[in-house]
Amino acid sequence: MCMGSVPVLWRVVYACAAMAAVAAVTPATVDTTVQKDGPVTVTPAGTIRGSWMSTRRGRRFQAYRGVRYAHPPTGELRFQPPKPILQYDGEVDASQEGPACPLPAPPSYYVDEDCLRLNVYTPTNKRSAKLPVIVFIHPGGFYSMTGRSDLAGPHYLLEKDLVLVTLNYRLSALGFISTGDEVAPGNNGMKDQVMALRWVQRNIAAFGGDPGRVTVAGVSAGAISATLHMISPMTKGLFHRAISISGSATGKEPTPPHQRHLAEKQARLLGCPTNSSRAIIDCLKTKPWKELGDSYPKFFEIGYDPVGLWGPVVEPAAGQERYLDMDASLAVCSGRMHAVPQIISVTTDEFSWFARNILKNETLLKRMNAEWKQLAPISFMLPRENSSHAVEELTSHYLHDRPLANDEASAKGMGNLYVDSIMGFPIRRMLNLMAQYSPEPVYFYEFAYIGNHSHWEDPDTKKPVGAMHHDDMLYLFTLPYRFPTIELGTKDDEMVSRMTAIWYNFAKYGEPTPRQSELGDLSWPAVTSRERRYLHIDSEMELRTLQEYRYAIWERLYPDQSCPAH
Repeated sequence: MCMGSVPVLWRVVYACAAMAAVAAVTPATVDTTVQKDGPVTVTPAGTIRGSWMSTRRGRRFQAYRGVRYAHPPTGELRFQPPKPILQYDGEVDASQEGPACPLPAPPSYYVDEDCLRLNVYTPTNKRSAKLPVIVFIHPGGFYSMTGRSDLAGPHYLLEKDLVLVTLNYRLSALGFISTGDEVAPGNNGMKDQVMALRWVQRNIAAFGGDPGRVTVAGVSAGAISATLHMISPMTKGLFHRAISISGSATGKEPTPPHQRHLAEKQARLLGCPTNSSRAIIDCLKTKPWKELGDSYPKFFEIGYDPVGLWGPVVEPAAGQERYLDMDASLAVCSGRMHAVPQIISVTTDEFSWFARNILKNETLLKRMNAEWKQLAPISFMLPRENSSHAVEELTSHYLHDRPLANDEASAKGMGNLYVDSIMGFPIRRMLNLMAQYSPEPVYFYEFAYIGNHSHWEDPDTKKPVGAMHHDDMLYLFTLPYRFPTIELGTKDDEMVSRMTAIWYNFAKYGEPTPRQSELGDLSWPAVTSRERRYLHIDSEMELRTLQEYRYAIWERLYPDQSCPAH
């Protein structure tokens, strides 16, 4: 079911989610009566005409959607770095949503390779005092989702005096193919994001935004992106704060130098040769973008694992501007970053629902038990080489050497293994590195609140059972592809007020709890090597102390080779 037990849209193999996205943008969220007389902004790049939208409380704001920030990455520009648009020919019609970048979707959903677009939402473009800007980078594992408003709508955040920018970037092979040489050095999807940030610096003041107060924010793959932008040689001066929700640029092993194995697999899936990098890229350039976008589900190895495949790499020197030139951990601990104030976070239950989906599937359950030593590294994203010892230790620690069964003990143990392996440990490693080496403050929160909805709801009760991956997004953005707009005056609405206040305060002041705030007298300290307090967000918000023992087994199994002194 579209609303049932499986993750939706970010695993877009479920086309029903994208169908829901098309149907969900209704006149209730867009003021269709004034679209013919939409607002106009004159930017250094040209004149852009938008439309009007309204928040839940009836605050009208300007929306400029589907604005190209780079030339279409088609033809000879496929698999190439983005080419910026510096000047538009004539007035730009930005009154409607642009396409999503190629991904699996039904024919009725707007997808196209000409997808390097962004949306700008602003209360006004005529204010003399410029507003803080949030640039949101969407989640989706670098292979799904989109910056369109049917994924992440602006209707909660635009209650605040801020400017919100959302953007598309190329996904999967189109954005991240990397052969480890000059033919396809990699990171084009990340360079798309950089191009969008450069567009913001040039043009956002015309929309009422302050180019000197730009916050890069992202969830999951977007959180990885936000952190890597603090490290990339391409991004210095393009932003001034970062929010990394449920995602880490550091992990159990160093940032890879290439992903040639994925490039070769992509070639085989589309009937292309694999004997050389040039043969792979030349052949893939001839394939329809839809074949490339639709092929991603064939990369999963068991069920929908591994959740992460394509991603950023350390590029070789290949005659073009390099997005990453060293491992992420090494960049942090060697001070090779442009540090900014940062919020890092995790949800309590993250990917724990994966365990329940497997345990309830008799075929997958039998296979996991029969092939555990081979499949555990895939499902839990463990380094594949010499994995036997790690699998044995983790099995003993989390499952007490019990075979998996469709019961609560297995659901809890396997669920915690998913949580800690995919998100918990990598995020904690990044937090500790930033707390030790960044000269700017880093704040940490754990999101534990369980509201009326969740990205995983029990298929029998249709109720949430935890604070899952992406669940804090529910209170920052409208997510009409799946969830109803939160009603005013409800308990969930209180969480909307808290979460949007945290983002707004941070974007405006560089700290989440300034002296005068609607969060009251809450004083949320930065995490340091000595100060280990963080914010636990549930029905109430309270400060807690980080528990260091939880990830001791992971530190022992996967010591940080890039920063051995850490």
